[in-house]
Amino acid sequence: MIKLCRVDHRLLHGQVAFSWTNELNADCILIANDAVVHDEVFKTTMKLAKPSGVKLVIKSLEDSIKAINSGVTDKYRLLVVVKTIHDANILSAGCSSVKSINLGGTIRREGYRQISKAIFINDKDETELKELQERGVSVFIQQLPAESAVELNHVLHR
Repeated sequence: MIKLCRVDHRLLHGQVAFSWTNELNADCILIANDAVVHDEVFKTTMKLAKPSGVKLVIKSLEDSIKAINSGVTDKYRLLVVVKTIHDANILSAGCSSVKSINLGGTIRREGYRQISKAIFINDKDETELKELQERGVSVFIQQLPAESAVELNHVLHR
């Protein structure tokens, strides 16, 4: 069962590995990313960052969608982490069980606008966020479990 689907450009790091895993009582972290699945050094780094006793699975977006839809992940309290809003949109479009998206951190880039402390988006991201919402997916911003969640509509100019 998916406990949380999080967008975080750093993927697995302290906030995700410990704060969110503990808060959700997650026993499996699924990193859904097409680039990382082929990067052995990065995969090794991710394995070192995971909490002990928590299973770590790294799959492409397509394979992540297949795994979630097949039911093989149902036995886990699953924390899904994707790198970008685009990846979250793809995952959500392919998995009806993704009911909400947590925006935790995106990369600050030239031409992007800041909508919260750690979230930077461009027009394409905004379009994809609206697509998520149109499909009935709740989108909220929350870096840490101890912080209050902020609904996307409160910060996104419509």
